Amino acid sequence: MDRFRRASAAALLTALALAGAVGAAAASSDVPAPSPGPNAQDLMNRPALSAYATARSVAAWEEFRIHGSARNIGSGTPVTLQQRQGGRWVTLPATMRTAASGEYSLRVKLGIKGENALRIVGGGAVSPVVRTTVG
Repeated sequence: MDRFRRASAAALLTALALAGAVGAAAASSDVPAPSPGPNAQDLMNRPALSAYATARSVAAWEEFRIHGSARNIGSGTPVTLQQRQGGRWVTLPATMRTAASGEYSLRVKLGIKGENALRIVGGGAVSPVVRTTVG
């Protein structure tokens, strides 16, 4: 019985020693620290565009507007309309420059019937998607 206790104690000490070595290795400076994500200030300083459509549905080739504002983008920066076509974004011939206030307003006419996904790009920013249905 005494041998069994000694063997159990030795096994326990070996296990504790190994656990300590593994823990020390994990705490080693060889493991890189996780990089910090963007903070709120970085997010606030990024270029951004908003976009709103004046109509949720229009007839084919009926004019409506996409308007919005730019943040952290210089006035006079060109912004361009893009349309989702066949799984990719296609740049349409609708571009204008932002006003001193950061505002913009584009006249749009669409001929592709059904739901159209649109967005504005410019100044290193991409607006959220705006959807308009063409009937």
